[in-house]
Amino acid sequence: MKYFFVSTPIYYVNARPHLGHAYSTIVADSIARFHKLAGDTVFFLTGTDEHGDKIVQAAQKAQMDVQRYVDDISSSFQELWPHLEIENDDFIRTTMERHKACVQYVLQKVYDSGDIYFAEYEGLYCYGCERFYTEKELVDGKCPDHQVEPTRIKEKNYFFRMSRYLDALRRHIEEHPEFIQPERYRNEVLAMLREDLGDLCISRPKTRLTWGIDLPFDTDFVTYVWFDALINYISALGYPGDDRFRKFWSGAHHIVAKDILKPHAIFWPTMLMAAGLPLYKGLRVHGYWTVGETKMSKSLGNVVAPLDMAQRYGVAAFRYFLLAEMSFGQDASFTEEALVQRFNADLANDLGNLFSRTLTMTHKYCGGRVPECGELTELDREVLSIGHNALANFQGQFQHFHFSRAVASLWELVRHLNKYIDKSAPWALFKAGETIRLNTVLYVVLEGMRKVALHLWPVMPSLSEAMLEQLGWKWDLAAVDLEGETSSWFGLQPGTPVAASSNLFPRKEVVAAPKPEPKTAAPTKEAVDFEVFSQLDLRVGTVVEALPHPQADRLLLVRLDDGGTEPRQVVAGIAESWKPADLLGRQVVFVANLKPRKLRGQVSQGMILAVKTKDGLALLSPTSPVPPGSVVS
Repeated sequence: MKYFFVSTPIYYVNARPHLGHAYSTIVADSIARFHKLAGDTVFFLTGTDEHGDKIVQAAQKAQMDVQRYVDDISSSFQELWPHLEIENDDFIRTTMERHKACVQYVLQKVYDSGDIYFAEYEGLYCYGCERFYTEKELVDGKCPDHQVEPTRIKEKNYFFRMSRYLDALRRHIEEHPEFIQPERYRNEVLAMLREDLGDLCISRPKTRLTWGIDLPFDTDFVTYVWFDALINYISALGYPGDDRFRKFWSGAHHIVAKDILKPHAIFWPTMLMAAGLPLYKGLRVHGYWTVGETKMSKSLGNVVAPLDMAQRYGVAAFRYFLLAEMSFGQDASFTEEALVQRFNADLANDLGNLFSRTLTMTHKYCGGRVPECGELTELDREVLSIGHNALANFQGQFQHFHFSRAVASLWELVRHLNKYIDKSAPWALFKAGETIRLNTVLYVVLEGMRKVALHLWPVMPSLSEAMLEQLGWKWDLAAVDLEGETSSWFGLQPGTPVAASSNLFPRKEVVAAPKPEPKTAAPTKEAVDFEVFSQLDLRVGTVVEALPHPQADRLLLVRLDDGGTEPRQVVAGIAESWKPADLLGRQVVFVANLKPRKLRGQVSQGMILAVKTKDGLALLSPTSPVPPGSVVS
């Protein structure tokens, strides 16, 4: 049995949860769920860091007792996580007695071994970071994070002989490339270790700060907040006496943002060495979320509240966007427009359309039950090969924290299944009476949908289970064979009832304040008789291909699945408002009974309907996916 331990940073309670907190915790939840799918025993930890100067200052500013202040902010984190479908196994707080006892145990152990000493020190102290800086670390004489000049402080304190363990740490990092990832942060830590880092001040005199954990060997001092906070990763496992520490620590992975790289990559492992404890398995470091390319700031009013986003666009959309949009380790930009665009393109158009059209055809052609799979053709085997490769790649990328790459791999299968439907044309097979071939095609697609839904469980848990339920597949985590999913394509039982339809991913719009419209009447054309209008055959088609017109910049060649045996080509004057890639999978309304005509040398078999707005052309689409060829009435 494999044990997997994953932790977020414990969040500092000088502010309420924001997008950065949500991302770290959703990443941790997703990797924890992935390892559960793989059959591992998992422990997922998060919590709050509640000691230090900044907390006292924040409580004073809020005119609250310090303990009541930290209780209030900590509860805001604990209450948020279930709303984002985050299921942590423990929530540690540094004000808990079990944590305090562990911190004092480790301090006494390191002190007894001779690695803590008392000395007078004069240095440059940043109250915002609650740490001393060297001259080299400053930027133009200021703290690189807070952009303020540090205060020169001279005082007696206790120091941890960190320098004694730096060479051993450097060797460990060089010999274990996986210890710190992505590689850019591993290289950054190795560069730090080439500098003279010295020893670490680990106390604050009570004459300056009382809100902290007393040193067990000198109660006139409290513990430096980082030496206190980092120990949460083992205090939550019940160190030293609890069996959970023995089981889970060897598989420990810490998820942190890049701003706290140094404490986790240098302070923490040297502390573990001094305490005679094994090092954690891996440190996984992610970048920052910006908002419209600007760093989040309360003063700018652009801090993203995670619960607001989840309530406005759905938890699945929010979680999917964060994991798919950020390349883990690099910075990424958050905008509501980007969230909605990715949701509509990936979930509504690609995945939602796949579920809608396939379940509809299963009811129309197979009585609403999973059909028998007949003999596979070369086209079918191509789907299986692409599917197995996509799933194996998803699993490999996901377990190495490459979430955006993993999602992209899975979407190769989603998009290929849609193309496979277009090539196989089940509607034509039904008309031709080729029942065995029709059943095989639909089985291959339904099983592909089941695999996609299953692999999405770490990303969007509730909707994954809802998709599986629509396919008649009973969700049972204990019965999942994740490795087996990449080798077999026969997980669905023929005869299983499936849902009649699916609308799990309705298209979304960005909610914006309406702009005042000019009070001029829109021009109207001459009225026509109803009999003339009724001659128009308006239908819904799904875009399966879109290309620039070779001879006209304003025209696109759009190929539509209209429910027939072959896609129809429509030449559309929408190139100034729509890129070809943004049209793929989208459903549009078109005039189906126009006589074919050539436009700049290309045959057009219809006309796509659009509305002219001040922002360009808006396409007419159904509010939820419908079968291609559906009549507009």
